Amino acid sequence: MEVSPWHITSHTLERDNRRLQESLTSIGNGYMGMRGNFAETYVGDTLGGIYVAGVWYPDKTRVGWWKNGYPEYFGKAINAINFAKIELYIDDTLIDLYTAKLDAFEVSLDMKRGVLSYVYEVAGVKVSAERFMSLATKELAVFAFMFESTDGNAHEVHIASAIDADVYNEDANYNEQFWEVAVRERRQTESVLAAQTIKNDFGIERFTLYIKQFFAGDFTALEPELTTKSVWNHYATTIKPGVPKTFEKRVLVTTSRDYADYDALKAATDALQDDIAPQTFLELYEAHTAKWADRWELADVEITGNPEAQQGIRFNLFQLFSTYYGEDERLNIGPKGFTGEKYGGATYWDTEAYAVPLYLALADQKVTKNLLHYRRNQLDGARHNAKQQGLAGALYPMVTFNGIECHNEWEITFEEIHRNGAMAYAIYNYTNYTGDESYLAHEGLEVLVEIARFWADRVHFSQRSQKYMIYGVTGPNEYENNVNNNWYTNTLAAWVLAYTTEALVKFPRPELGVDAGELARWRHIIDHLYFPKDEALGIFVQHDGYLDKDLTPVSELAPENLPLNQNWSWDKILRSAYIKQADVLQGIYFFGNRYSLDEKRRNFKFYEPLTVHESSLSPSIHAILAAELGLEEKAVEMYERTARLDLDNYNNDTADGLHITSMTGSWLAIVQGFAQMKTWDGSLSFAPFTPEGWTSYSFHVNYRGRLIYVAVGEQTEITLLAGEPLVITLFGVEKELKIKGEN
Repeated sequence: MEVSPWHITSHTLERDNRRLQESLTSIGNGYMGMRGNFAETYVGDTLGGIYVAGVWYPDKTRVGWWKNGYPEYFGKAINAINFAKIELYIDDTLIDLYTAKLDAFEVSLDMKRGVLSYVYEVAGVKVSAERFMSLATKELAVFAFMFESTDGNAHEVHIASAIDADVYNEDANYNEQFWEVAVRERRQTESVLAAQTIKNDFGIERFTLYIKQFFAGDFTALEPELTTKSVWNHYATTIKPGVPKTFEKRVLVTTSRDYADYDALKAATDALQDDIAPQTFLELYEAHTAKWADRWELADVEITGNPEAQQGIRFNLFQLFSTYYGEDERLNIGPKGFTGEKYGGATYWDTEAYAVPLYLALADQKVTKNLLHYRRNQLDGARHNAKQQGLAGALYPMVTFNGIECHNEWEITFEEIHRNGAMAYAIYNYTNYTGDESYLAHEGLEVLVEIARFWADRVHFSQRSQKYMIYGVTGPNEYENNVNNNWYTNTLAAWVLAYTTEALVKFPRPELGVDAGELARWRHIIDHLYFPKDEALGIFVQHDGYLDKDLTPVSELAPENLPLNQNWSWDKILRSAYIKQADVLQGIYFFGNRYSLDEKRRNFKFYEPLTVHESSLSPSIHAILAAELGLEEKAVEMYERTARLDLDNYNNDTADGLHITSMTGSWLAIVQGFAQMKTWDGSLSFAPFTPEGWTSYSFHVNYRGRLIYVAVGEQTEITLLAGEPLVITLFGVEKELKIKGEN
């Protein structure tokens, strides 16, 4: 892909790497989205993917080593009905873009406007295609095509446009399909297909998609047709030299998530069509692009001097906002968004740890509140998860669509319990950043108390050491399983107990049933929890026994060993000291105001050389800490890795889909790293530097009702654009920000 500030462009149809090209040209609008698949026929290797937010299926967990407490089902994001599909015939020949001789091919994702386009010449006809998922009308997808004769001859063009429920997931068991067609309706100029997810054994609702296609442009409608799993509309025209013709497919997608029954779905879709049909393509396009302009006005990060860095940050922000913009508190941010099936499409702790800081600064702060509501609304599911493990309180799931754990890997489902602390940290982060304590005092405390009760039950007291300990866990470093006393996990547990205690003192909630005896036990755990530390090295030890491993740094490994996860057995990885992502350093990042620069430096210099950064979440935390420690070269290296992780396919897995939640890392690396924005204890501070090779960079942040613009170059300028005056700290010196011209 070419390096361009606002576009992802290629002039080559990468048939051998088509899946990668599809991932990089994915689009969405938060409600639905799709990979950059061709609408036309393509018989080569491809990963077809259209997804609708919140639509999923609970597939039975199939393991021969079933243990008590295993999740009963694995939740997966299912491939939605294919509403993009067309067959293109030129002079009665079906055009297959895999086998056809294509001239002048180009594919380009316009990130500024949220539009994917591609152009090719075939059989004497130039085809120009554009598509977008509308931000103005979330249920609307538009596919537009223009045809021009390039060889001086007239050509007959026939388009068969389908809504097709004959779709598959690659990760399905035994080629299982997930849609049952309920309704097929055809008219000459429009058609409808409604389908419901197949039955399941777990009491999970069955989702219905109601999809209607209708058309605009210069083509003439022919007779429609039905098949068992699809509906088709047919259109044709003659393309004469010098007279371009257009064909426009408009699709409306409504779901049972929003409407009670079939009649309501039909009525809502018909009403939407009545509004959309009279509008021209240009009107629909401008309404959509105006919404993107509003988002970019606040969110854009402008970098001069480094085009690769500029493209990287915009690509990541574009894909994040294509996936989630907080309009629906029933939704969260899937790690693949609308770009692939991997990870089941469900919610991980990535949201609370990595995405919340970005959305706090770059969106209306009700967006973050909706993320908090999402978890509060799933508190009963978290209680269920804890009960399944024989524990009190609530255990938030590693993977979920509805609050119930639906991941079937032992070391993640049962051991990676640090995610519970991330849920509490998000409540703290929101409260500290916004200054709004209303959520903490009400819904937040309900969540915190249940998480605290989990930690209080999960610890055990060692009579020999007279310390509380936490055994049998996996920390953020998933290359270490079933360890004891993971420093990060223990740190989070103690912090949650302390933070919850403080909140209950400030906002008493007798109805939550936390009595003096329970508070006393929490205090005893806080005071006597064990934290592994090595005094000689001056570091926090990742977990018991870690320092007994072979501590050969990554730099001394032969290149053919990397990445480890593609070259070593899992057994060999687990026996090594190599770290997948920030673990101890994740805790130092979360609680950076607790630790001195010397403590941070010692831990960073010990752990980073042992880190292989094979998690997409890893580089950003290292970039932020390296920047604070004055390790600018390392900070820039880590920024480039997080900013261009997918664009440059660092981990050789982008073909499966993009790493959506880790895309926040490029923004965090710039704002919290290079600009050193900190918000400890409700105060705002900056200490920016300009990375080598950059001329300048600038960004906006929302902070406590103020809109602030930060520009860093030869000098740093921080401007208050809206809101009341604010005292900040810049390079250790207090400054008062006022709107220019105000006293």
